[in-house]
Amino acid sequence: MEDLIKALQIFLKYGNPQFPTHCEHDILYVMISPDDVSAEDLQELERLHFRPNTLVVGFSSTYYGSC
Repeated sequence: MEDLIKALQIFLKYGNPQFPTHCEHDILYVMISPDDVSAEDLQELERLHFRPNTLVVGFSSTYYGSC
């Protein structure tokens, strides 16, 4: 759970949307634009299992379990 919290803290630096997450088909989406995230934080998010997603404006992860 610690890695998920770290990732969410990084996302919070780049926005605080009213509905920040979405789950579908065992994928957790976070609606923060990858274009706004620094290169350093992109690397850390990759390490924490979040990758930019081209189908939605945001990030996705299949690592944190089923929704």
